[in-house]
Amino acid sequence: MKLIYTHENRLLVELAKSRLEVAGISVKLKNEFAQGASGELAPNQAWPELWLERERDYERACQLLQDAEAEQTSWPCPKCGEENGAAFDYCWQCGKARPVTSHHQEG
Repeated sequence: MKLIYTHENRLLVELAKSRLEVAGISVKLKNEFAQGASGELAPNQAWPELWLERERDYERACQLLQDAEAEQTSWPCPKCGEENGAAFDYCWQCGKARPVTSHHQEG
């Protein structure tokens, strides 16, 4: 088994787990109940961890998680330069459509 993702926010770890499982990658969640021991451990040692069951899935899993992270980043409007949140498909300032990139497909 190989560690693929850890974060202090359990929800983010659960979302990563779900994304990988939907893609057919087997994972195991560890430390999901360890936060109660955070006084005795370093805080990051009590974070939930996502482990791959098959190391051969590592590169594909990394790419899926990188793509997911890219989808959560803001984007600058090519027309007016306004910074827009990841949830916006159109610039809230001028209405220009979000540019299509390898990480984001309009649909």
